Amino acid sequence: MSAPSIVLVEDDAALRTLTARALQENGYLVRTASAADEMWEALDAHPADLVLLDIMLPGTSGIELCRQLRERSNVAIIFISAKGSESDRVAGLELGADDYLPKPFSTRELLARVRAVLRRGGREVPPGAREEGLRRFDGWTIDLRRRETLSPTGAVVDLTGAEFDLLAVLLDHAQRVIARERLIELSRTRLGDSSDRSIDVLVSRLRRKLSGAGGSAPIITVRGVGYMLNVPVERA
Repeated sequence: MSAPSIVLVEDDAALRTLTARALQENGYLVRTASAADEMWEALDAHPADLVLLDIMLPGTSGIELCRQLRERSNVAIIFISAKGSESDRVAGLELGADDYLPKPFSTRELLARVRAVLRRGGREVPPGAREEGLRRFDGWTIDLRRRETLSPTGAVVDLTGAEFDLLAVLLDHAQRVIARERLIELSRTRLGDSSDRSIDVLVSRLRRKLSGAGGSAPIITVRGVGYMLNVPVERA
């Protein structure tokens, strides 16, 4: 497998250079952009596995670019921004971002979050770590090896890496309540502690996609505790 490809969109030239260098030194292929037009040129020239996207950009904002990216593809997205309030994180996640990295950040944290998001997308998986087999519930078929989700009608439903990992955890703990803190840990979202609304946003996104595909979304909320997939799951 070739090295994962990353497009870094950051208008601060010094930070852009330092971040790109740190990623390159750790084996990633990095292309940089300072604004929207350069990002689209980079993506048109070669697909990326991950987009590191600053929110405060000249011209088109990172928020708007995330919306446009999600209309075109399921490429992994990590927001990087000095705007680190909960409302900013939730806004980004609701648009489909996979993670949010507030400035200033260390190289160690940057690499940890990049690796986690790429693992969820199947681009950086330690040998033997990938789950195998099929899971079926309420007419749905989930292929864990191919990371594919098929609706009861047979249509493929596109899930982001974070959404798929969340669903996989719920399937493995079907008909059992999972506390929010444990769900964050198991799904490797790395999106904050138990007070963060990130896991609630992911659950909402997953429910919406399952329901929108013509099937059921039997994920129930256990108030004050967490979530549960309230149907039996068959393994194959």
